[in-house]
Amino acid sequence: MATIERIAKTPKAWEALALPDRVGRRAHTLLLMANGRRSERELSQLLGEDIGELAHHLHQQGYLQTTALVIQAEDD
Repeated sequence: MATIERIAKTPKAWEALALPDRVGRRAHTLLLMANGRRSERELSQLLGEDIGELAHHLHQQGYLQTTALVIQAEDD
């Protein structure tokens, strides 16, 4: 069994999407893309830059949360 962390919006992030100036352009774009199905690595690839520091900052401010996707290994 493996666990993969995904990044998702919080209710605070949903509110911020209506007010892009509240968080800034880069953060707003990241909030738009954080759908709970993408990892930090996938988001970095989509946005063309390392989003680790920005994601950490947004997580500390309550805009992002991590969720775990658990993958069950198949028995052969």
